[in-house]
Amino acid sequence: MRTLSLQPSFPATEAPAAAPRAIVHRTRGNGSGGPITRLMSPSDLGQVLKPFVFLDIFDAQGSVIHTMSGMPLHPHSGIATVTVFTEGSMHYHDQTTGRGTIAYGGVEWMRAGIGVWHGKEMVPPADASCIQGFQLWLALPEAVELAEPQSHYIEAQHMARTGPAHVVIGRYDGAQSPVDAPDGINYLLVTLKPGERWTYHPPAGHLVGWLAVASGTLDAGERLQRGEMVVFADNGAP
Repeated sequence: MRTLSLQPSFPATEAPAAAPRAIVHRTRGNGSGGPITRLMSPSDLGQVLKPFVFLDIFDAQGSVIHTMSGMPLHPHSGIATVTVFTEGSMHYHDQTTGRGTIAYGGVEWMRAGIGVWHGKEMVPPADASCIQGFQLWLALPEAVELAEPQSHYIEAQHMARTGPAHVVIGRYDGAQSPVDAPDGINYLLVTLKPGERWTYHPPAGHLVGWLAVASGTLDAGERLQRGEMVVFADNGAP
């Protein structure tokens, strides 16, 4: 079972010894039946989850993969995006970091800053059968909101890990992400085996907690299904 999460506690199957944080919002997002579903936007959960602005889950098979990756160039400013894959892979070509492949556990980080055009940096393998993952958008702090654009492609073997968690952004349990993201944010990609339990303990001062499920089912105080996102209450619990 694979999940993408930030700052919650989520035991996988058995009842926890202590009550986890209560779930205060639950959603399957908004989608039109296409390969991309928007789980969070500024008009809904983005209002209570700042600095998190958007969260998209993408899930494409066959020819749809190449259609999805063929989006035209488009501009961004004042935000950053971080993309992770839970299934499949994409090839990248970047003038700074060269060529490579981002697969499960790898990360694409793009800080738009003062402004950037993007949309053609990654392409799927010719024989790709499935691509799934998440793209998270962050509002940048004022100090870097108008900074020069920055992009990094970090393959899975270079990402920090602790137990079942890849540390996509931030620092947790002694593991530090190589992504040059703003301080005060933890973003983890977690894979749990059937029956496995894992508890996340938020660092002091981390007030926002949420998770999204990429596949399988998850017991986080309530039974969650693939494609769901939940927001946790800030009550000091794990």
